[in-house]
Amino acid sequence: MKRSFMTVVVAAAVAGTAVVGIGVAQARTTDRPVPVAFRPGLTATLQADADALRKYGAPGVLAELDTARGDVRVRSGYGNVDARTPVPWNAKFRIGSYTKTFVAATMLQLVGERKLSLDDTVERFLPGPIRGNGNDGRKITVRQLLQHTSGLPEYFMGVTDSDTAEGFLKTRLRTYTDADLVKLSLQFPSEFPPGSKWDYSNTNYVVAGMIIKKVTGHSWQQEVRTRIVEPLRLRDTSLPGTTPTIPRPHAVGYQRFPGPGGTPEDPRYGEPIDATVLNPSMADAAGEIISTTDDANRFLRALLGGKVLKRAQLAEMLRTVETSDRLTTRFPGGRYGLGIVWAQNSCGGYWTHGGDIPGFMTRNGVTPDGSRSVTVSINTDSLQPDPGVQLPTVDVATDLIDHALCGAR
Repeated sequence: MKRSFMTVVVAAAVAGTAVVGIGVAQARTTDRPVPVAFRPGLTATLQADADALRKYGAPGVLAELDTARGDVRVRSGYGNVDARTPVPWNAKFRIGSYTKTFVAATMLQLVGERKLSLDDTVERFLPGPIRGNGNDGRKITVRQLLQHTSGLPEYFMGVTDSDTAEGFLKTRLRTYTDADLVKLSLQFPSEFPPGSKWDYSNTNYVVAGMIIKKVTGHSWQQEVRTRIVEPLRLRDTSLPGTTPTIPRPHAVGYQRFPGPGGTPEDPRYGEPIDATVLNPSMADAAGEIISTTDDANRFLRALLGGKVLKRAQLAEMLRTVETSDRLTTRFPGGRYGLGIVWAQNSCGGYWTHGGDIPGFMTRNGVTPDGSRSVTVSINTDSLQPDPGVQLPTVDVATDLIDHALCGAR
């Protein structure tokens, strides 16, 4: 089934951009380099990796490695291309589908409290709305939602009026409810019988957010905030709801759209636009959160370090299933757990869940013991490489993440 451009953008982008800038980057006057007192060789390697991302079309890059011995931060390019200013060291950015890891952890806390079971059906909590075109909440379990094995179709296939620059600018402040997004999904037939295959669909996490609200009486945003953000002191992480702006400081988020004759597979991108301002209700529990490299790393290290979930629930989260060529090509050995991906690297393997949303691309990785974590933010998710440069078949941040997690200890 053909997927719209916006589906590819928010779900798991495979393309990206060189940018001619517009907009105003937000930066504090106190923005200054972060001193690095250890591992100068590793720092130089990560800096080279960040610089290399620019040839793939990254206007600006910010990356941070967190370890028990200290942090390493590098940046390259521009947070504002016109002003030729760098990405702020403490920049806030939209994390896109990395939101799913927060939502899955919240659901698993509820499982640990016996307020729901992974084997409960969707229908138990949401009687009626998940039906139509072969989609049936009576046959879909909570586990299958979090695992992307439900067969629910991608709701972004119905958001076709944002597939052009003109359409995006016209609709980017539109508010969607979770019911709106589910309705968009159910106009399409089920992708496959629940549990029989794997396919990434943002709809799964919209429904998961609805279940959190039904079980707790609070929005998924409130539950994530009180269960994860506040206990871990993620002071620069926010759940904006319908607020379209990003707290300062932040880079400009650039977005290119397919030009005449372009397709998601062969975009033939036009000139970039400033996509920083965006009503994130279009992403909901599938991709709404705003964070920083420091907060994003802190959550990953706490999660794998056993500080977020009980042992049984963390084990469930890390129990993976086979995925598809689309994922395993970009992330060798890729298998999906519950809101988290296992991938292979040069020192064995790591856990990850990136995210793409108009204007921003987030990539990350954490060692299995939670001792090292790296987060990469790029201020576009529509990469267009320099002339003569081909995008790699693996994810563009693969080398940086590998060097961060597997470099000198």
